[in-house]
Amino acid sequence: MIKQIILWLAILLLGTSLLGRGVTMALAQGRIYGTPEAVPRHRVAIVFGAGVRNGRPSAVLYDRVASAVALYKAGAVDKLLMSGDNRFAHYNEPGVMRQTALQLGVPDADILLDYAGRSTYETCYRARAVFGLRDAVLVTQAYHLDRAIFTCSALGLSVVGYPADQRPYARMFWFQIREVGATLKAFWDVFIARPQPTPSEPLPIARSRNHSESARLLDSR
Repeated sequence: MIKQIILWLAILLLGTSLLGRGVTMALAQGRIYGTPEAVPRHRVAIVFGAGVRNGRPSAVLYDRVASAVALYKAGAVDKLLMSGDNRFAHYNEPGVMRQTALQLGVPDADILLDYAGRSTYETCYRARAVFGLRDAVLVTQAYHLDRAIFTCSALGLSVVGYPADQRPYARMFWFQIREVGATLKAFWDVFIARPQPTPSEPLPIARSRNHSESARLLDSR
């Protein structure tokens, strides 16, 4: 009996997760654009963080930054908001993203950093609450883009997406499997838990002038 209950619970959980994926994919339909020239004009592109190794961006992260730079150079956006994890002194996703964008030709004045974008939810929440955004282009790989669009939309942002897939990724199968559970958690976060991300002083992008004005965390890193 206990085994049967566990089995049915597992089936229910899997079914709910897959349904969630279907919902987010449906919501993203018509909001994802395949070329920089097709992306509707926005002031800001939000670039989601990913892994950093030995101070260098992973392939996934490099492609996110490079794709955002392509939008910038095409005139689709004016600013790049790099949002990632920097909870440890030796691990700094936004800093690496900034250096990559600089190397690819983006002026420092047009790069803004969010050091507390530790999850998709936190990045979307802080984009509105800290940086004052109401709309944006989201830049991440296709497997993650529909969840990012759903999360930011649920938190009050009007968003479109630009996929950052520039090559095959070695762990893509794992990324896609993980996304099933991550999507279920996204529904939990936006509709039930509503966690409060790390507090920061408000920093509306409209009055940002340079990199030094990036989000200042109230609980100093």
